[in-house]
Amino acid sequence: MAAPATRPLDPSKFRNPLVTANGEARATVALSALRTLWVNTGTLCNITCRNCYIESSPRNDALAYITAAELRGYLDEIARDALPVEEIGFTGGEPFLNRDLPQMLQEVLSRGFRALVLTNAMKPMRNHAAALLALRAAHGDRLTLRVSLDHHSALLHDLERQEGSFAQALDGLEWLARQGFRTHVAGRAGFGQEDEAAMRAGFAALFAERGIPIDTTDPVSLMLFPEMDAAADVPEITTACWGILRKSPDSLMCASARMVVKRRGAMRPAVLACTLLPYDPQFELGATLAEASRPVALNHPHCARFCVLGGAACSR
Repeated sequence: MAAPATRPLDPSKFRNPLVTANGEARATVALSALRTLWVNTGTLCNITCRNCYIESSPRNDALAYITAAELRGYLDEIARDALPVEEIGFTGGEPFLNRDLPQMLQEVLSRGFRALVLTNAMKPMRNHAAALLALRAAHGDRLTLRVSLDHHSALLHDLERQEGSFAQALDGLEWLARQGFRTHVAGRAGFGQEDEAAMRAGFAALFAERGIPIDTTDPVSLMLFPEMDAAADVPEITTACWGILRKSPDSLMCASARMVVKRRGAMRPAVLACTLLPYDPQFELGATLAEASRPVALNHPHCARFCVLGGAACSR
């Protein structure tokens, strides 16, 4: 698989949160309504992927395991302030490595939220099979599992993740389908060998062969994410771009979502603007959801490439 051609990022860009390198007013995104709260359960993962944007691995604990008690504080804040949160999403690392995940899911679902878990559907997930089945029986389709399957072929998926991971992920996906879980799939659009239509057709053939009922024409049921290459040159987003691109800032993830993380060694969790930028301190907005409700300056290449120009979103 050939690497995409890139140019080095202009070092004068993405330096000032207020203005671009050309002196134009940088675009910001206000929190229109907090609809989705993401929880990073920790950066530890059972595998190491080549292009993991968060650098998850069996050794990276830069983001520590968050506990059910810590999450409960944010759920209480949502209830106290009557925030319009509809969904709690769990990402990692591999969320099922966090032993508190079933308890967190139970509390989230019992409070009436939808829950979304991003998983590689490998052994850590299957270790929680009994708890998952109990949650499925009690809460039905309000629990969704989004399985990472980078490509519809084992060759390219395993090239990204590790040899044999495709078979294990597909086995987990088939188990979820047999048990009646609401299941989505996340793939990558950056392999450079097929257009989107061909990718979706390839996944459709795979799912039909394996009896996996996922509508590959639905961009939520099958999300194809663009690559996030921080070294590739991208334009900065100015206030004028909204009109030029005919795009509303309300369509961006940071207009309706925040993410909670627990940094290694920290006394308490913090709230970030975005799931894609867990390590950049300028996107850490405070310790509470109220503190994190301030506008977000689009002062990172991912803001341009992935969210504004790529048009991607992490939730439904």
